[in-house]
Amino acid sequence: MKIQEIDTEYGTLKYSIVDDCIMVVEYRGRDISLIVPVSIDDKPVTIIGKKAFLAAKELKEVELPEHINVIQDWAFASCRNLEVITLPRRKIEIGQGILKDCDKLSRIELMGENATFSYLLAAAMNKLDAFYLFNPQDAGSESWLEQWDAKMCSLMDMDDTEGFSKMLLCGEEDYGSRENNLDYYVEQRRRFKVRLAMLRLMHDTGLKASVKDMLLTYLRSHKKGEESEETWRVVLEEHGDEREYYQFLLDNGCITKDNIDAVLDDMGEQHAEMKAYLINYRSTNFQNEDAFSALEFEI
Repeated sequence: MKIQEIDTEYGTLKYSIVDDCIMVVEYRGRDISLIVPVSIDDKPVTIIGKKAFLAAKELKEVELPEHINVIQDWAFASCRNLEVITLPRRKIEIGQGILKDCDKLSRIELMGENATFSYLLAAAMNKLDAFYLFNPQDAGSESWLEQWDAKMCSLMDMDDTEGFSKMLLCGEEDYGSRENNLDYYVEQRRRFKVRLAMLRLMHDTGLKASVKDMLLTYLRSHKKGEESEETWRVVLEEHGDEREYYQFLLDNGCITKDNIDAVLDDMGEQHAEMKAYLINYRSTNFQNEDAFSALEFEI
């Protein structure tokens, strides 16, 4: 198989010809954003080969061509900074682990569309571990969303200690590490569920009322002031400067009149802009509640 090369802006794509089509076999470079060519030498690019983009550490965005129909094993695995991948809306044959360890992947976008389910399509791979939902052709349909929610609900229903004993028996973590501590394990499981619940509620296309209520109940049970505070910890530690997350907590009963002072204390000297936003919100909303209550009492 003859290997040829084509230059990108900051790197090189290596390719071969298979059945009069192009298979990308390797990428080397420092591109942050990359558009894989639609064709090379007048032949359509249809296959991303095994480990072709493995550990491309600089890559943040990649767009695959409209004719792509195969993505082989571990094609984009360990692309640690990959955030967005754009695909055609068509059936694509995928191998195992194509996006394994792409922890920052937040969106899988479909060409010509700007849909909220792009976040859910990405999460199907790196949160739900549900490769069967990697289906650009049907993504966003009613049946696809039902399958997504069914998988999510099964994960939300799992006991927080499930898998801990197996992990210890299999020696998956170093002896004596904090991962071997049950409390730490449970905390991480709860944080995973919080992230999953927030993601679905923030992108709630087709979300049934009963599922929405279940997710909100879970988040509220782990807000600031509860026995465990993972809902608040995830926002503070992972989204500390992102207003949409604070507004989400305010809108959904996770920052309330009863816990906002403790929330502000937790923020300390960090995230000054968001802290100012919450102080203003407290002054505008919660203090007015006190005033109305006092007025009603006097009457």
